[in-house]
Amino acid sequence: MTADGFSLSGETSAVHEPHGSSSNPLVRFLGTWVFSRDHKVIGLQFLFSSLIWLGIGGLLALAIRWQLAWPWTEIPIIGRTLFAAEGGQITPQFYNVLFTMHATIMIFFVVVPILTGAFGNYLIPLMIGARDMAFPTMNMLSYWLMWPAFGCMIWAMATPERGPDFGWTAYPPLSVLFGDAQSLWVLGLVFVGISSMLGSINYITTVLQLRAPGMTLFRMPMTVWGLFITAILQAFALPVLTAALVMLLLEKVFQTGFFLPNGLEANSIQPLDGSGGQPLLWQHLFWFYSHPAVYIMVLPAMGMVSDMLSCGARKPLFGYRPMIYSMIAISGLGFIVWGHHMFVSGMSYFLSVSFMISTMLIALPSGVKVFNWLGTIWGGKLRMDSPTLFGLGFISMFIIGGLSGLLMAATPVDMVITDTYFIVAHFHYVLFGSSILGVFGAIYFWFPKMFGRMMNDFWGQVHFFLSFIFVNGTFFPMHFLGARGFLRRTADPYVVEGFRDLLPVNQFITWCAFGMAAAQVIFLINFLGSLFWGRKAEANPWRANSLEWTVPNSPPHGNFAEIPQVYRGPYEYSYPGHDSDYWPQSEAPA
Repeated sequence: MTADGFSLSGETSAVHEPHGSSSNPLVRFLGTWVFSRDHKVIGLQFLFSSLIWLGIGGLLALAIRWQLAWPWTEIPIIGRTLFAAEGGQITPQFYNVLFTMHATIMIFFVVVPILTGAFGNYLIPLMIGARDMAFPTMNMLSYWLMWPAFGCMIWAMATPERGPDFGWTAYPPLSVLFGDAQSLWVLGLVFVGISSMLGSINYITTVLQLRAPGMTLFRMPMTVWGLFITAILQAFALPVLTAALVMLLLEKVFQTGFFLPNGLEANSIQPLDGSGGQPLLWQHLFWFYSHPAVYIMVLPAMGMVSDMLSCGARKPLFGYRPMIYSMIAISGLGFIVWGHHMFVSGMSYFLSVSFMISTMLIALPSGVKVFNWLGTIWGGKLRMDSPTLFGLGFISMFIIGGLSGLLMAATPVDMVITDTYFIVAHFHYVLFGSSILGVFGAIYFWFPKMFGRMMNDFWGQVHFFLSFIFVNGTFFPMHFLGARGFLRRTADPYVVEGFRDLLPVNQFITWCAFGMAAAQVIFLINFLGSLFWGRKAEANPWRANSLEWTVPNSPPHGNFAEIPQVYRGPYEYSYPGHDSDYWPQSEAPA
């Protein structure tokens, strides 16, 4: 039994009280809403924090697009204030800071925390019939360890002389040689890594030990499976990245010789006696985590989309077990393909062919998932509401991103396009077009359970169609830029002969990016307005089967009055002979 009154068999003690219970009102408030150990409050804390950082990361992206559309011109209104540069223009060095911090924020502070931290915390205990996470105090720490990371990143961006300007991949020797902001950046990611490791341990233990009676592994919803497999990925991959980040920090501060080659010394370019380190060692350690991180950022969304589409189509999920096995295959293969990020590093042809083949194999389980989603909606009575639309958008974006990924898996192709906007198009289709559309769908779907009110579906559909149009308008033309060799990570690629005629394409992309940002304003107004004025939701507005819909909206501490008994899987929609088109998991058979 844990210190909070939960036994690892899924039961609860009779003396268990809500976290934060105290006779002192201030202590009670802090324990209930600030330093809460309730998984639902912690999930909402991750949700609101990630949405704030989504806005910050989006503004950085718009600044990048402005520079590429109208290079070396003043950004109206905010240029002088935001960039503190003469004339309100983006300097070459600050452009490097922009794309470094944009990628860092969107990956480590938005996509990963909102999928695993927000929805993982909120949904896993509710969906498996548990009262809370296995380790509530550790769960609280996993959120509050993010705040030192927030502070480090803000401080690093505000460093006036030289912000983090080495790209989110932080390749040595550039990430070690100059400035203090690099140390803040590295330290911030160390806190993020520790936070995520604590969360992954909690999720794995909760799923394995706290499932309700009858909730076998193969009765769990796909959302739980996606988060469970993601937690296993994090548990194996994050220690490698965290250790590499500590090594990078030691290299920066103490010149330990892990990564710097001969003739270079941290904070200078003076000769250094000794054998020196290996810059490629960092790349191996970094990509050993960062390629599985792609699936950390997409597997939970895959699970959520599976649940939303099955519910929206009023049909059982097509190929439930193959969907699970394909997730496991994707995560397993994800650990042996990191070298495809290093095709141009000078590796042997034998190794590059091995990485190329293993990368292409990931297309097989990914294809299984796509065809199973299509099989789910085929012949269904699709309910074209906001969650279903975002689920369909997820599938289409994932297909486009996956097809471009197959091209890049081929070593000869990748060596030509690796530094071009083709790569930018690919990973934005996967990580923004897919993952973020899945996140939006999940917010619309579980918002009534979280807050007891419905988001406006009309404006949700407007949000979807505008986002879908502008996402494709922003990222699809980047494939053509990449095919022409247009350079990424460059403040002014137009100095290269032949690139100047691509300026109108970049201006079109930038206008679409502003349109995409405007569409998110609609979402923000809908989200915040619905918190206070949205129509009150019934307990199960989608007529869904999984356990979270059997408890009241804004569920109380402990979630369930009694631990439920589970009789079936979560996808018994339109079951023959049943008196309604859904059959909840906890409803006893006649």
